[in-house]
Amino acid sequence: MSERKSDISGWLVRPATWHMWAVLGTVLAVLVTRTARVTSDGGMDNAIVVRAARVWLVGGSPYDDSHFLYLPSAVLAAVPQALVPWSVLRVLVPLAVTGALAGGWACALRLHGVPPRSRFAVLGLTGLAASFAPFAHLVLLGNWTATAVLALPLGLLLAGRGRWVAAGAVLGAAIALKPLLAPAGLLFVFARRWRALAALAGVPAAASAAAALVLPDPAGFLTRTLPFLLRGDDGFVRLYEASPAAVLPRLGVPAPAAGGIALLAAAAGVVCAHRRWCRGDAGPLRLVETAVTLMLSAFLVSRPSYDHYLLVVVPLLLAGALREGAAVRGPWFWLSLLPQLPGVPWPYVEAGQRRAFKDAVTLCGLAVTLALHCRRPDGRPRGGARPLAVPSSRAGARGRAGVGADSGAAGPAE
Repeated sequence: MSERKSDISGWLVRPATWHMWAVLGTVLAVLVTRTARVTSDGGMDNAIVVRAARVWLVGGSPYDDSHFLYLPSAVLAAVPQALVPWSVLRVLVPLAVTGALAGGWACALRLHGVPPRSRFAVLGLTGLAASFAPFAHLVLLGNWTATAVLALPLGLLLAGRGRWVAAGAVLGAAIALKPLLAPAGLLFVFARRWRALAALAGVPAAASAAAALVLPDPAGFLTRTLPFLLRGDDGFVRLYEASPAAVLPRLGVPAPAAGGIALLAAAAGVVCAHRRWCRGDAGPLRLVETAVTLMLSAFLVSRPSYDHYLLVVVPLLLAGALREGAAVRGPWFWLSLLPQLPGVPWPYVEAGQRRAFKDAVTLCGLAVTLALHCRRPDGRPRGGARPLAVPSSRAGARGRAGVGADSGAAGPAE
């Protein structure tokens, strides 16, 4: 695809005008300002982690709060915030979350070979911020899911350049903060990157073991948090979960049957992800679609599973929209996102405690769309997904970055 083409694809990869940048900056500034005005602590979810760190600083156990669902390493990571007044955090936290979301989008663009200053880059982030409800929701909550939104595309970008061990370390660091990306470890199993898998598992394990030594309740995550999660959370949190295991019982399906359905769906998704990886085509779509299918499969069965988890996968898919054969080019991808349009009234599910039904539709729709796309013998048009053409002054650098290289090929030894 060339910038000199007269069609919409050529227009999208040309440099964005200052007007577009101004619109993007305004939208992001409004989200940050709104959060700073309506919260007193930078976001309800971030405040849970900060309070846990403050409890530890005075000698208590962070796991006394049943809603603290993080590894011990997250306690120490939150200590810097615990030393800052809430009045400062109410501004810093939404800024940091927005920055992480923008950084994840930038990494996803680089992975797909899209110029970061292109019209597509600016319009895509503007669309996510203004038209995808989980984006604003995540900024408002200050949830540490933002670390996964940044780490997954960064890790895939490193893997696409052959730096698999570095990719494993990046994902491992994100898992140490919040164990959301653990299912992505199967990608390293598919690729037979055992050293990278060791890095992914070793970083959070070492960080958590070291942090546990200074906690008054070293085994609190195992003795309190895991049983809490296995019980399916509490009644209040369950109202906001989007996984079929949580939503189907609210529709009258017995809980064991709902859990079984979710587990079978997740297993089918893993099989489809493996089939996508075994297709062995060149380019970033192989990495992205395999990883995204694995994460969606996990979200189908994980407890909890919230709407903002979708931000881990949607930007990665959307950034590849200019590539031939991408799943995002199918109509079902966009139909799945319809329930996430802010401001659109949906009968019977507008109440906050019922929006989980909308989130479940999007989650299941995306999972089915990616699974069907992955199981096809060849999801790409003949000739494969070609990388975008970029200005000649940058073509050499992008070639060295390995954007179009076979992501599964052996890279430099690490």
